[in-house]
Amino acid sequence: MIVILCMSFTQTYAQEVIGTWKGKLSVQGNEIPLAFHIEEKDGALSATMDSPSQGATGIPLDKAVFENNQLTLGLKQAGVKYVASVESTKLKGTFYQAGMELPLEMEKSEKTIPGNPELVTSDTELLELGNLDKGDHKYSVEDYFARPKARSFQFSPNGKYLSYREKDDNKKNHVYVKDIASGKVTRVIEEKEELIRGFGWVNNERLVYVMDKGGDENYHLFTAGITGGESKDLTPFGEVQVNFLELLKEDKDHIIISMNKNNKQIFEPYKINVITGELTQLYKNEDAANPIMGYNFDKDGNLKGFVKLRDGVNMDLHYAKEEGKYEIIKKLNWKDTFSILRFDYATDNPHDAYVVSNLETDKSQIYLYDLKEDKVIKKLYSNDKYDVSNLSVSRKRGYELDYFSHQGEKRVVEPVSDYYKKLHKKITNKFPDHQYSIADKTDEEDKYLIFLQSDKLYGVYYSYDAKTEEFKLLYNLMPQLKENDMAEMRPITFKSRDGLTIHGYITLPKEALQGKKVPLIVNPHGGPQGIRDSWGFNPESQLFASRGYATLQVNFRISGGYGREFLESGFKQIGRKAMDDVEDGLKYVIEQGWVDEDKVAIYGGSHGGYAVLRGLTKTPDLYACGVDYVGVSNLFTFMKTIPPYWKPYLKIIKEIWYDEDIAEEKAIMEEVSPVYQIDKIKKPLFVVQGANDPRVNIDESDQIVKALRDKGYDVPYMVRYDEGHGFAKEENSVEMYKAMMGFYAKHLNKKQNTKPVKG
Repeated sequence: MIVILCMSFTQTYAQEVIGTWKGKLSVQGNEIPLAFHIEEKDGALSATMDSPSQGATGIPLDKAVFENNQLTLGLKQAGVKYVASVESTKLKGTFYQAGMELPLEMEKSEKTIPGNPELVTSDTELLELGNLDKGDHKYSVEDYFARPKARSFQFSPNGKYLSYREKDDNKKNHVYVKDIASGKVTRVIEEKEELIRGFGWVNNERLVYVMDKGGDENYHLFTAGITGGESKDLTPFGEVQVNFLELLKEDKDHIIISMNKNNKQIFEPYKINVITGELTQLYKNEDAANPIMGYNFDKDGNLKGFVKLRDGVNMDLHYAKEEGKYEIIKKLNWKDTFSILRFDYATDNPHDAYVVSNLETDKSQIYLYDLKEDKVIKKLYSNDKYDVSNLSVSRKRGYELDYFSHQGEKRVVEPVSDYYKKLHKKITNKFPDHQYSIADKTDEEDKYLIFLQSDKLYGVYYSYDAKTEEFKLLYNLMPQLKENDMAEMRPITFKSRDGLTIHGYITLPKEALQGKKVPLIVNPHGGPQGIRDSWGFNPESQLFASRGYATLQVNFRISGGYGREFLESGFKQIGRKAMDDVEDGLKYVIEQGWVDEDKVAIYGGSHGGYAVLRGLTKTPDLYACGVDYVGVSNLFTFMKTIPPYWKPYLKIIKEIWYDEDIAEEKAIMEEVSPVYQIDKIKKPLFVVQGANDPRVNIDESDQIVKALRDKGYDVPYMVRYDEGHGFAKEENSVEMYKAMMGFYAKHLNKKQNTKPVKG
């Protein structure tokens, strides 16, 4: 009897510690969030630890003991121990690591899952949907969307090493460094649960890389040496986003970053030591109502200027005519373009800079500009049809101007220097019918990485030796996709119903070229403002073409690259005239005889996902089905759930979209918010969402799925809980496209399209 009572007593105490506990460590003024998840298995406690700021979750602990109201958790390998007493819903104790003893108080909390998991379609059902994509297809979904075996090639600054990512059998993409002379290869960065979102060289001995947690976009900056095993989180701060600003070629131990560390709504610049992580704040961005939006540094890391928001919609360009003394040299509206591309170090005047501006013209142009005198020195580059904003200079050759480029129907490169004219000619003669870009070059400009692409070629790297003038094939990213089998992507131009000239692209499968009318996927782009579709290899369009579907991409009004007037003509027209342009593009390609007008689907991500929902409600009979990928369904809730660092720009967002405080616009928001127009949806819908999306909250997808399910509609709903705004993990992308192709096979191959009602 006594034994039984003692056992019952012990189990009761154990229940007090079972669950999730969250708290924050204070280390040298920085707060580091931690979480412990404690369970009971086979009569014993087990625990895992999360350290979100370090991108680590589910770390198994090797010790979990609760005796005499004292909890002890530990991980011997890492030298970590936490000892605490239980006080109701709190743990009060000490965290031990690396000789430090830090007070740590934890609170019990629920381990929550974003959104409503009861709405999510099971993996089994999604697999069954994907299996409807039947047929003797030459290429699988994996052929288009499996990550390349190796990619992201970069030279070290001195050209002695080549870094790249390589995929292992578990689909983890680690970073390797190859010693070019000896051929020795070292894995320097290991990808674990969280994805490496980007990496690059900062000097000849060190790389940096960024990771977030499950797509939440709270990026951390890490460093690694070329010998491996030296990775370190340089910014171990909770719920803070790091952005890269400047690589300091003249200072190999530092780079410049920005963080919203002091205020989640605004970003401030820091110089960070890439070895120690030591931070130096370079400027204070203290006015959250009128924050600094962007910083301009010179090559030595001196802050020369910045753009500050004023009254939510205006911008002032501050510039230091004298060191450290900033004054306003331009008062701009947010719709104006006047930005410093880079300073011109080829002149003796430290205030000369290359700027892009549309203050005097509709299309953005590039000028050489004296910032101290606030005047144009000369116009350098422009185009009658398109905005221009890209240039390249040679640091090796005294910052000589090498070329300009812009996006027209295709990418256009305009060589300037004699050196680059010769290089450009060599590349284009060697690789006709392909677009090229300089992926990388050494500091001495004796080695180049040339990246080739076309509408039918995913991408091939060549190395070029400037001394021997030899090209060598380095790597074909997708050798399994043969150019001759890929579909043609054609530029198209048409008139909108109100007379605007609209550009876009159509990708045509071989059946369409043989005179057959084929099903079509209409694919509006994201953004929407300032974004545009461009010519080149598009894995989605090629996958669709392999199944016999054409793809239409329309650069509707509000798209970027076509001038200020065209961009602004789309403000306050999202879901209205912007959708008209998409519909007019569809009408145009039907008139060309390429498309079966009874078999048209609409698919898109982000704003494109919104366009899917809007298309199914605005023109219910136009589309046979739709696929909404992280799309907005309710403009009111979208505005209320934007990330904190978007909030200072809410007035601008309202000028682009709509302002619910204006009665007329509130009525428009209700009209163009698909969740309020559910009764108009007649055709099948497939919804895809990343649970951790900070831009389009999962509630946007939950709302539309629940509303349609309540009406009895069968809406497949794919959610991935380790993704954010778009799927970044290979396995998730492949599963999504398989389900999507099954969905199209089900609803585009019918003679009659029925309502998506269960049963």
